[in-house]
Amino acid sequence: MALARSLRMRDLVIMGLLFIGPAAPVGLFGTLDATSGGVVPLVYVVATVVMGFTAWSYALMSRAVPNAGAVYAYTREGINPRVGFIAGWIILLDYLFIPAVAYLFSGISLNALVPSVPVWAWTLLAVVATTALNLTGLHKTRKVTMTVLIAEVIVLALILAGGLWVLWQQGFNRPLLAPFIGVDGVNSSAVLTGVSVAVLSYLGFDAISTFAEENQGSRNQPGRATMWCLILAGVLFVAQTWLGALLSPWDSQTLQQQPELQGKAYYVIVGDAISPWLGDALAFVKALGAAFSAMVGQAAAGRLLFSMGRAGALPGSLSQIGKRSGLPVTALLAAAAVNSVLAVIAASVDNGLSHLVSFVDVGAICGFILLHCSVIGLFLVKQRQRSLRSLLACGLMPLFGIAVLVPVLFHIHAPALVAGALWLVVGLVVLWRRQGHATAAF
Repeated sequence: MALARSLRMRDLVIMGLLFIGPAAPVGLFGTLDATSGGVVPLVYVVATVVMGFTAWSYALMSRAVPNAGAVYAYTREGINPRVGFIAGWIILLDYLFIPAVAYLFSGISLNALVPSVPVWAWTLLAVVATTALNLTGLHKTRKVTMTVLIAEVIVLALILAGGLWVLWQQGFNRPLLAPFIGVDGVNSSAVLTGVSVAVLSYLGFDAISTFAEENQGSRNQPGRATMWCLILAGVLFVAQTWLGALLSPWDSQTLQQQPELQGKAYYVIVGDAISPWLGDALAFVKALGAAFSAMVGQAAAGRLLFSMGRAGALPGSLSQIGKRSGLPVTALLAAAAVNSVLAVIAASVDNGLSHLVSFVDVGAICGFILLHCSVIGLFLVKQRQRSLRSLLACGLMPLFGIAVLVPVLFHIHAPALVAGALWLVVGLVVLWRRQGHATAAF
């Protein structure tokens, strides 16, 4: 069972950037400023480096194992099928919950524009519309996704240009380098705590690897697209948060004391310091971009479910491919159903968005750690590569990746770690039951 090869380098980069969102830090800026002690750009520099090691491992494995299952398939090949199942199960927290977060964010934003339509209704509308697009094939929605991405980039470019003009005319509200070095120094623990939140902004670049079986170029192409996506996102994130910090009328202590300001801080900064219409435009493209970000995330989740179903780790019905479309239709519909349930439930409870977000980081970071382990397992242990280049690329780099991710993992809030542990226990039970019925699948 093979997926249709229809995606080019440009398509992969566009989908990665659309999933991430060029203005992803906007909603987190106030929270990160309060958490990190006012050094949000430094947080994003560190987070980009942390994700850089992960992107390197994704590039190596997507070339060696071009499989829609991504981390699941990599760990299955690099370590063993049982660990592969656990890796796939854990990363489902990322691939199933991120689209739900994005759909809910889109619903909340659209409800703010049209309050007569409830959040859950806007959320379901976004799910239905983007699922329909997914079922036509991502290669057929190139113009739509490109248009949405261009709209986000144009608004962000106008904000950056307008912000620089305001700074030139009126000066800085903070010292020029304070967002990188702090006013009274840098608290490393606060920075790491900020990084554990900031990595949420990058989640999505890793989804490029799930489209490796649909790549029509060389086997290196998904890896190159992953690296380019991360670099472009990192530059945009640092630039926009540096500008926001220099224009912000509040210091980090004020934001700590007034948490109600944190979620809307960047929008207020843009609207008050640059232009009210730019603040509204930013809110609109963020709402629109969130829906299409969820679309790419749903497509990635569908590929992961398809791969696990094809290998027998999940029900085989998930591996069905449409005869005409060449798409994993059943898996896509399953992902859409889970996204809908999660987003609608979260829309109906207090702090539903924050509860959904808490699951995502744990699944992603644990999955990334297992990704690095799979690189070492495949190239150094199974293939016994012993050249200096292999030891550096397939041994030292993944070890660095693990070393920088573990502290970030333990700086995630305790409730999220508990939720991740419970999800792991459920996965172990599922693995044990499926072993009893189909040992060969593992």
